[in-house]
Amino acid sequence: MSGVSSVIRRPAFEKSNVELVHGLWANFTGSKTAAADEDDPDDAGVPNGNLPETSRSIPYTLWTSIENDVLHIPSNMFHFRGLSEERSQYDITVKLFLLPQASFHHWRQHLQEAITAVLDELEVESIDLLIVSFPGISFEASSEESGGCGSNKIDATEPELLDFILDAWQEVSLLQSKGTVGKIGLAEFGRERLQKFLPRTAHRPAVDQINVRDCHVLPQPMMSFAKEEQIELLTHNDCTNILPQGTLRDILGDGEHGAGVLAGPDSKINGLTGDVTPQWVVKYTAVIRDRGVIENKGYFASADLSDESPR
Repeated sequence: MSGVSSVIRRPAFEKSNVELVHGLWANFTGSKTAAADEDDPDDAGVPNGNLPETSRSIPYTLWTSIENDVLHIPSNMFHFRGLSEERSQYDITVKLFLLPQASFHHWRQHLQEAITAVLDELEVESIDLLIVSFPGISFEASSEESGGCGSNKIDATEPELLDFILDAWQEVSLLQSKGTVGKIGLAEFGRERLQKFLPRTAHRPAVDQINVRDCHVLPQPMMSFAKEEQIELLTHNDCTNILPQGTLRDILGDGEHGAGVLAGPDSKINGLTGDVTPQWVVKYTAVIRDRGVIENKGYFASADLSDESPR
């Protein structure tokens, strides 16, 4: 089926939070290993992807960098940037997850930071599709829709949440107006929420990405509404809260599989202390159009660290 009312189902790969955690761990491990090899060339190479004891003691300052008071983990020197072919050969899709712990008032700033990170990483000036996932929104099963798989539930905080979403959407609209973003889209918006959202914006979403979970068929009212409003429906398998606070603490901590950036209460490492709070995660994919091959796929994540101090 073709046309904007069709539902395009993505392959059911592992959920993106698992992919993200594994990716972060592998990236940190590789960067820390590279730093250890530079520090001790005789110990170069890491069998089976495990850090030797000499590498575990490598201070985070050797494989991270600070720029404009922002700590980059790992340092940009440890990976390749850019695409192998001309920009016109790619479809670049970006999905931004604004996380529950982040303040509504910082959403526009987070949008700017995330898009800049992807543009710099791929060394391009624009992306083809930006999808924004807002916290507190999910497409839930409901008996209200025929077919039994339904609409968003609208709760008492909905008007205020919608106001914050519309404010952030102004930044999305600005990116589209500048040509930095081609198509723009939302995630998890049911028919009722779209009916409230669409009349209040001049820059309408071209895409609505929905996690239908165990529901195999979207309700017909949603399908009909999307067709009428010329919104393409996509399905996905992402988690809304893709990076919980505890998970990030484990990844950056001083445990067996931690990166050794954050020091615990009884830690012997020279790490940072304080509460780490995830703010946003952005996922990007660059597909070679003619071949349908994914050449570049990755994530960036941003977090705040309160009461930061080295041990």
